[in-house]
Order: sequence, then C-alpha cells, then structure tokens
Amino acid sequence: MGVGVGVREAGADDRVVLERLWLMFQHDMSEFDGRLPNPDGGFRDERLQAALAEPGWAAYLVTSADRPVGFAFVRALDAPVRVLNSFFVVRGVRRAGVGRAAVREVLARHPGPWEIAFQDANAGAVRFWRQVATDVAGDAWREERRPVPSKPDVPPDVWISFTMAA
Repeated sequence: MGVGVGVREAGADDRVVLERLWLMFQHDMSEFDGRLPNPDGGFRDERLQAALAEPGWAAYLVTSADRPVGFAFVRALDAPVRVLNSFFVVRGVRRAGVGRAAVREVLARHPGPWEIAFQDANAGAVRFWRQVATDVAGDAWREERRPVPSKPDVPPDVWISFTMAA
C-alpha cells in the first residue's frame, strides 16, 4: 500500500467520521446527478447505514497521516460477485496514489469476482476505475452500460467487472 495510507474496517465508533465524509462524497456527486441536499442540509444515506449495519456489507475507513481521507463501502460479500458500492477520497489527496492504494487493499481483502459502477459524466472516475481494473486484472476486465433501476430518465451507469486474484 502507498506510504502513509491505511485501510481498516470501520465500526460504530467511526459513524460520525463516515457521516462527514459521506456529505463530502454526496456533494461531489451532486455535480453529476444534480441532487440537492435535504432540507436539513444532509443527503440520503441509506448506503452509509447499510454499510455499517447490514449483513453482507462492509465499511472501510481510509486514512493518510492518521487523518480520515475516505471510505469504501462493499456489498454482496455473501454473494458470488462483490460490489464496490461507494468509494471516496477527499480532494486533498486525489492524484497522489491514495485512492489506488486504498481500493487495491479493499479488493485484496475479498478476492474473487467484482463489479464497480460509475458515471460516464465523471471523467475522473472513468479514468480512475479503468486504471484500477487494468492494475488488478490486466486486460481481463470488461465494461458495460446498464440502465439505472427505476430511473429511465438518467443515463445508464458504466459497470466494470473483473476478478481480484487471491
């Protein structure tokens, strides 16, 4: 893993930190989906709540220099294909290798088939996820567009699929 980058499973004591990081993540994503905060200033947080409490989910906290800088939420750990449901690193550490080191650590903790979704409009995510797939699977990964369930008016998500070796 990159120098100074840590990944650990998040627990109940990390809830407040993850909630704050979640707000930053949702703010960043609002650029691509036009989502506005709720009247209380927050955003929908079902995925955050599931990652902390639901079976088959795991939440990871990403740190750098002992500071919280991101998270990864994984679902379908009890299914044949794992899904990286949400991934975020703060802007201050982007393009410094923190995200790539962190995601590789998360993927390595759960070897086997993976799927990761992102949006075409998010050019940074497109580059990042294609590079991650190439890093971990060489040319043995695929990409496809899938409609967003119950949202026929939004562009399809891009999904990449690969297998993380043990």
